[in-house]
Amino acid sequence: MILAGDFRNNVTFEDDGNVLQIIEFQHVKPGKGAAFVRTKLRNVITGSVVERTFNPTDKFPLAVIEKMDLQYLYDDGELYYFMDAETGDQVPVNKDMLPDNFKFVKEGDTCRILSYKGKVFGIEPPMFVELEVTHTEPGVKGDTATGTTKPATLETGAEIKVPLFVNEGDVLKIDTRTGEYLERV
Repeated sequence: MILAGDFRNNVTFEDDGNVLQIIEFQHVKPGKGAAFVRTKLRNVITGSVVERTFNPTDKFPLAVIEKMDLQYLYDDGELYYFMDAETGDQVPVNKDMLPDNFKFVKEGDTCRILSYKGKVFGIEPPMFVELEVTHTEPGVKGDTATGTTKPATLETGAEIKVPLFVNEGDVLKIDTRTGEYLERV
């Protein structure tokens, strides 16, 4: 159990069947009236963010979020399969649970799987990946000094903007959080 007066950032607790994570908190002691705790909370299952106030003596049960690093194996169209390298256990995940930046993940990459009481609610791809360019227009000699970009298709099928000097077959380092080209490898 945790008291609202003991709230800290990133603490996860249960309230009315919801699993909430504290994004921000502020202990307020007004000149008149009782003290209270003002919070900004994220529902870890749905991702919605709400602001609420609590009495500092309110008690809530702590929620333990399980984080597992699993290797992405393959997909069959609807389900994506991940494997625990230590036990060999496979975890199927529904396609609608995947974040937008999952398009940068290829088979064999390790992702962090977030679950609560055995139910998967989130997937975090690796922050940086190295992918080969499968299609892009050829670069023109002398186009290296300008800041212009062109579209490029990566081996996973994702499209990003790259500098003009990048060619097919180049391996690029990509930031999956922003989807931006970082450097050639």
